[in-house]
Amino acid sequence: MTPRPGLDFSDFVALGGLDPYGQHQLVWTFFDLPREQAPTQVPFLFRAEVRDGLPLLYVLSKDEPRDDSGKWRIESKDYRPALALGDRLAFKLRANPTVARPGDVVLGRDEAPKLRTSGLKAEQPKHRSKRHDVVMDAKQRMDWKAMPPDERPSLAQLACEAGAGWLRKREERLGCRFNPASLRVDGYRTHRMNRKRGISLSTVDFEGEMQVTDLERFTPILFNGIGPGKAFGCGLMLVRRITEK
Repeated sequence: MTPRPGLDFSDFVALGGLDPYGQHQLVWTFFDLPREQAPTQVPFLFRAEVRDGLPLLYVLSKDEPRDDSGKWRIESKDYRPALALGDRLAFKLRANPTVARPGDVVLGRDEAPKLRTSGLKAEQPKHRSKRHDVVMDAKQRMDWKAMPPDERPSLAQLACEAGAGWLRKREERLGCRFNPASLRVDGYRTHRMNRKRGISLSTVDFEGEMQVTDLERFTPILFNGIGPGKAFGCGLMLVRRITEK
């Protein structure tokens, strides 16, 4: 999807200045969907980019999008990837990489800590699980603020290392193997969206080459996406086959 030629300059500015929450609301208007549906239960994936200074949207959905505003040019086609085991693919992915860490102790009605009833940690207090941005988590675990400034790794370096680790840990469940020599991890950003709701989102861009190792696991991720934040432009993996020269 790209803006139609002839739009007013103010329209271009408004479209290009949308944060992920605004992009989510925009894509929502392309489909006949109820307004009250939760933003985490969206029947589409999307990715927003800028090409030649203009906004560009990639959208994957079961239903064909329709623009009633007259501002967007939509080019649709069926998405039926024909893949084989061992295929080498070039990929692009914008993700919201997070890790789960123990949070506050869960209390019962009597205000006493609830205890686990099974497993290796039986009889130990239950904790609420909290999800943390992998870059901020890496900073906390190394006590980044307490380090001398000349010894601190940059945020770009932390994002590259933590992001790459997050992606490689998912290789088996994703059904693919990433080529570490080609993997680029950059574009780390924290978005503050919709201040009334207090929504924030951290994103990282991945790009490189991969090989399909398990078709049954890999094919669904092309339609269902990877990781959290899918309602806000994360998780859609764009792929193309690498042809041997």
